[in-house]
Amino acid sequence: MTDLPWTDVAVNLAGSLLALVVLLGAVMALATAIGKQSIIDVVWGPGFVVVAGVSLVLSSGDGGDTGRRWLVFALTAVWGLRLGGYIFARNHGKPEDRRYEALMRKRTGSLVPFLVRRIYGYQGVVLFVVSLPVQVAMYESAPLGWLDAVAVALWLVGFVFESVGDWQLARFKGDPANAGRIMDRGLWAWTRHPNYFGDSCVWVALFLLALGSWWGLLTVVSPWLMVRMLVTGSGAALLERGMMRRRGDAYADYVARTSGFLPRPPRRTPAQR
Repeated sequence: MTDLPWTDVAVNLAGSLLALVVLLGAVMALATAIGKQSIIDVVWGPGFVVVAGVSLVLSSGDGGDTGRRWLVFALTAVWGLRLGGYIFARNHGKPEDRRYEALMRKRTGSLVPFLVRRIYGYQGVVLFVVSLPVQVAMYESAPLGWLDAVAVALWLVGFVFESVGDWQLARFKGDPANAGRIMDRGLWAWTRHPNYFGDSCVWVALFLLALGSWWGLLTVVSPWLMVRMLVTGSGAALLERGMMRRRGDAYADYVARTSGFLPRPPRRTPAQR
């Protein structure tokens, strides 16, 4: 494993941060103009693609392994663009997300500082921190090896779980016969959150791709933060509290027989024995 060109890495970090400020500033202006802050959700995945693109350009000629650079960019772009496209299709034509409606009702003071503090600044910081493996990997000169093959395999598992889970849920919700029912089929029978499990696998995989040098270990904050958010932050925990309020016993039964995160065969409940 090799050292990193720290001056170039620092320039990359600054360039990525500037790109995110411009991107999120433009999104905030558009969202405020149309009165729909939830468009930030559409930009979440593509935001990582922007960082990956900036990093690919800035790292050109700085000694990073070409295969690693393009692999990291490709995996980030495929994941981020699919996620952005899915959320756009899911939210298109729908009113403002109730999470943002509730947040905006709590507004105090001037609008722009409130939005920066509670939505765009927060998401920008998280996006920047989570993207650290993508940025660092671009400057590692070590050729691809067995650990990177493991990373790609893990990325594929995660991408399949996330994309297939989203597709299955979209089909389920699109059938009027399923109105008011709990999605407990396909991957959703093995884990209550196949999309979140898949997302976590993707970012652990990108972290592994940043281990072309020992310094890549510092980017472990990325998968740690992503998994924490998905499991206990604004992801699974928040979603499940809302589902329990709305669906009560039906959702409690689903919880009893289905893993909360790591996939496993569904349990048999007492009523099924």
